[in-house]
Amino acid sequence: MQNDHFIMRAREIRSFVVQDILIEWRLRYAINGILLYLACIIFICYLSFRTQMNTMNPVTWNTLFWIIILFTAVNAVTKSFIQISEERLLYLYTIADPAVVILAKITYNSLLLISISLIGFLFYSFILGNPVADQGLFLINLILGAIGFSSVLTMNSGIASKASNSTSLMAILSFPVILPLLLVVIKISKNALEGLDRSVSFNQIVFLISINVIVITMSYILFPYIWRS
Repeated sequence: MQNDHFIMRAREIRSFVVQDILIEWRLRYAINGILLYLACIIFICYLSFRTQMNTMNPVTWNTLFWIIILFTAVNAVTKSFIQISEERLLYLYTIADPAVVILAKITYNSLLLISISLIGFLFYSFILGNPVADQGLFLINLILGAIGFSSVLTMNSGIASKASNSTSLMAILSFPVILPLLLVVIKISKNALEGLDRSVSFNQIVFLISINVIVITMSYILFPYIWRS
């Protein structure tokens, strides 16, 4: 029975994720706007650093990249609940388990941000060069970081949607979790840039995975209480 329940939940989550993908594909202006925003920021960075392109500090390259990804994540994920109409929220409330809703939103936003981050990394590397020595570690870190940003911002978007000043509240709620997450991904990326042995980054990777698991678990447990309010 437990396995059947798990399979049913998984199918429901998949159904909501597919629905969000289809809606995004039909509208397309949102994802196009995010990609345009990402391209503009990277191009502005190129214009700012083009006089020292050949000697750009890898630390600057790394920090700048993650700041770009963070702000792109905020723009991409903020709309999870805040921009959903009251009618659609009421419809979801009547047909869906809140735990399924939050897991589906986290899954969709994670897939979205992973895709955007990979595109951003390719474009960023093409424009500003790619000093990364360990590409595999960097990409693993990029995927885990995208999942972490998506999980935190999705949950906080759900909380903030219940308040009147939702955008400001989301920023306040996200900062305490996003900051250590950002520091960890920058540290792992720095190790990847320097080509250090992967064992050096093992503790940071475990910490990053732990943050993701904790945030997703807390979302699964707490969101139903927020949803009912």
